[in-house]
Amino acid sequence: MKGFYQVTETIKNQLLSDVNVNTVTTGDITRIDLGKQTMYPLSHIIVNNVSNDDNVLRFSLSVLAMDIVDVSKEEVVDIFKGNNNEQDILNTQLVVLNKVVQVLRGGTLYQDLYQLDGSPNFEPFYDRFENEVAGWALTLDVLIPNEIDIC
Repeated sequence: MKGFYQVTETIKNQLLSDVNVNTVTTGDITRIDLGKQTMYPLSHIIVNNVSNDDNVLRFSLSVLAMDIVDVSKEEVVDIFKGNNNEQDILNTQLVVLNKVVQVLRGGTLYQDLYQLDGSPNFEPFYDRFENEVAGWALTLDVLIPNEIDIC
């Protein structure tokens, strides 16, 4: 039966297939040692809730994709970009999450019956954790067949 394990493992494997992801975690993000720089770029899966909608289970998920912001010691010459790689991180991590959305919308995961429902929401964040990081929080609903049969 498809369920919690399958959804989280499937999303994890999709994230890890991207060259811009080194580590994928799940659960309570405060329990992860985010101080380890070797784990970045990092994606984190949070299962917000699951609802039972007739013949499907609706998983409400948040997926965070982030990397450490590197600040240059050189003088700022471009006030738009600043002296860090924040915009580069926002660009690459948005691509990571957008690819997840696309494979759920009509790619291989969709064909495997892990299907996106509705319009996902991408929200940028900056310096949210103990390291100076930047990235995106993706919120989406994934539908999978409810294979429990009462007969």
